[in-house]
Amino acid sequence: MDRPITRRIAAMAAALAALLAVGAAPTATATEPDQSPAAFSAVDIPPGQVDAAVGRLDDLANGLMARTGIPGLAIAVVHEDRVVYAKGFGVRRLGDPTPIDPDTVFQLASVSKSVGATVVAGAVGRRAVGWDDPVVRHLPGFRLASRTTTRQVTIADLYSHRSGLPDHAGDDLEPLGWSRAQILRRLRHQPLAPFRASYAYTNYGLTAAALAVARAARTPWAELSARTLYQPLGMRSTTSRFAEYLRASNRAIPHVLRDGTWTAVEPFDPDRESPAGGVASSVNDLAQWMRMVLGDGIYEGRRIVDPAALAAMRTPHAVSAPAATPASRPGFYGLGVMTGTDAGGRVFLSHSGAFEDGAATQFSMVPSAKLGIVVLSNGEPMGVPESLAATFLDLALVGRPTIDWFGLYGPAFEAAKQSPSPLAGRPRPAHPRPARPARAYLGRYASAYLGRAAVVHRAGGLALVAGPARKTYRLEHWSGDTFTTGTGRLFGAVTFAGRAAGGRAAAVTVESLDSSGLGTYRRARGGL
Repeated sequence: MDRPITRRIAAMAAALAALLAVGAAPTATATEPDQSPAAFSAVDIPPGQVDAAVGRLDDLANGLMARTGIPGLAIAVVHEDRVVYAKGFGVRRLGDPTPIDPDTVFQLASVSKSVGATVVAGAVGRRAVGWDDPVVRHLPGFRLASRTTTRQVTIADLYSHRSGLPDHAGDDLEPLGWSRAQILRRLRHQPLAPFRASYAYTNYGLTAAALAVARAARTPWAELSARTLYQPLGMRSTTSRFAEYLRASNRAIPHVLRDGTWTAVEPFDPDRESPAGGVASSVNDLAQWMRMVLGDGIYEGRRIVDPAALAAMRTPHAVSAPAATPASRPGFYGLGVMTGTDAGGRVFLSHSGAFEDGAATQFSMVPSAKLGIVVLSNGEPMGVPESLAATFLDLALVGRPTIDWFGLYGPAFEAAKQSPSPLAGRPRPAHPRPARPARAYLGRYASAYLGRAAVVHRAGGLALVAGPARKTYRLEHWSGDTFTTGTGRLFGAVTFAGRAAGGRAAAVTVESLDSSGLGTYRRARGGL
């Protein structure tokens, strides 16, 4: 075979591979079905099946509320560019009979990432910024541990969690009271995995990318979000500012389970990571957002977001969940959104959101069916939004529930709430080794990443006080130089080590702050 023919076959193979991978027929539009091979599903949706699934939503919601006792939730469904269902269930706050309705405002937690990614897509479409722009081009003070990675890491890298930063890097600085600027500055101390070779979910990495976009657009992030999305889509109840959520007259109050009883709590302030978790919205508003995304950037006949920028957002950029078995489908992450194919071969977009302090949210969209569902709740994460959305999609796409989804999600969420400490669940030693005298532990400590801390006498025992917020870890002796602190997922060891002058401990490691090996404070001078 001569070279010209070889090149021709290679070009044909490349074109076919691109067609199968992208699945975009040249003539397909947002209002026409995609007839390309990659969009084909062998599972038909019979006429009326989606409507029948919508008719089951009341029972699904009431059933999950009865099963869990969750105070309230709201649901909206979009189909064929229409809001076909929007309803609230339960109450905004236990003890107050005021019901949740479709306009009740909830904290979205990490669903904010997907909403924010469409804000970035809007800026990309206006050429204010590019997905592949290096972050330091617009945020020159941004630094990571590697100079090479710092120069090369792009907005897309951080929006797809493939920068090399460790999982949830920077989140451990929040309870210590550090500002957003300080948290972003301290990311340079985090050890890096190989660049673009792995996936690790990072709220503050994504936040840095969003701030770079806002800087390029010369507009604060919350205002950029409002101008790009909330105002053009008529999302009047939506905000990226915590203070505005608090001022909303119709807002859901977060609740957590304490000793089996649902209790209202103060909401978490996510302003420091607003692009990653700071949006508050209603299902009525999010239904309009889903219409725009499912319409490939068009809403009510107007172009809101550039389709090429949205296509980049939808495209898998990182393997978020490698296939566990040869028969398993892997999970993928696009830019601020999870993406992949379902059991019927249809492309889906989705994201969950969760605050331990009483917020759990989820949306799922199936573009080929022009179908989307969003579920918001005011109870701690336990799998309710995910189970409801998955069951609805089973009914809509398959015609029946394929499995007890809450039976899968519930235990998975419960396991995630357990402390990862090796000491968790173990009985305290019956004959512990004695601790050193208290004076060996007292004093000041410091860490380049965590800042300053002090071990002090507190309420008849010892406590470690850390950060600008003076976060207090009460210490209970375990054995030798090891103490424990916290309960539930926050339970962990606090271990002293080494000997400084006068037999004092030279360092202390807080296990709950040590996920990436940066949880050690060393003996220091000066104040907290």
